[in-house]
Amino acid sequence: MRTFIYIFTLIFLGFISNAQPTKASFNFEFEGVVLNGVLNIPETTTPKGIVLIVHGSGKTNAVAQDWYADVRNTMINAGYATYMWDKMGCGASQGTFDYNQAVSNSALEVIAAIRTLQKEKVPGAKTIGLWGISRAGWINPIVINQYKDIAFWISVSGVDDKENFNYLFEENLKIQGVPKDTIALLSKELKEGARLSYEGKSFETYMKATQNLRKNEFLQRFNNHTDVTEKGYYDYQKKFMQEEFDQETGLQIYVKDFDTILSNVNCPVLALFGEKDKNVDWQKTKVLYQKTLGKNTDLAVVSFPNANHNLFQCETGGFYEFQDHNLPWIRPEDFLKTMAQWLNEKL
Repeated sequence: MRTFIYIFTLIFLGFISNAQPTKASFNFEFEGVVLNGVLNIPETTTPKGIVLIVHGSGKTNAVAQDWYADVRNTMINAGYATYMWDKMGCGASQGTFDYNQAVSNSALEVIAAIRTLQKEKVPGAKTIGLWGISRAGWINPIVINQYKDIAFWISVSGVDDKENFNYLFEENLKIQGVPKDTIALLSKELKEGARLSYEGKSFETYMKATQNLRKNEFLQRFNNHTDVTEKGYYDYQKKFMQEEFDQETGLQIYVKDFDTILSNVNCPVLALFGEKDKNVDWQKTKVLYQKTLGKNTDLAVVSFPNANHNLFQCETGGFYEFQDHNLPWIRPEDFLKTMAQWLNEKL
């Protein structure tokens, strides 16, 4: 997720199961730099395929910190190998991390990983599945459209075609008990600020139009208590003006013709949502999936009542709930069981 203010989506690692698959370092090259990854392969059986773990937004240190260990071990126990890597400039991967990497470019990165796995004849590489969370909901359908041999896609907390920070902002203000009229004012300024930036308006005009927004406690914390600078505004504006923007909603369009791209997906899809997701409007995405994926492929949709954006058990689903209240990072047990059952039944 991005907006005209830099946004960092938290990606959390899961608990580690008792399974002990073979673990090996496996790197691939993309745009002239080497990306560091980890390959997990079942010890006692030839893998049915390889599931690529595609990250959401933000920096990663996934290999060193063993991210998504519970998810990967679920795949291993279902007979699949898994492959996960760190983004450019993160962990042991070379290059420079780019918060604003285009999702189309991220899709090419995934395809580069697939081709390397197949070139090196890694066991299971003839059958490739995709698992992805949040931002990966833009990336993986593009991959499937461009690389026709994807066997399946597991979408976690998927997205629609547009920027979702407005939803995140409003929902978290509701959790804080902010009055409706105040939320409406702040939301209006958020959209107006995006519109002014996209239309090439001056820094002074933007600052005047977002006076209340920039004082908001949640937004200040979200941006590490640093205000937008004139240089930062104009630097981002240059990129922002080149992207797609929906004037009616005041939201950036991340993937043009996203409905068509989803409709072109022809592999089985399992879509998983947390019903207390306050980052992404999961019900809106669910309807979109049913309207597009549901017409042309085998689509299964499952939601979990007390799960947040990262599919951890929660009380409110608020962005800072786990940090502020020291809650345990535990996924609903049915989340892992659902994936395992779906893999065993469908593939």
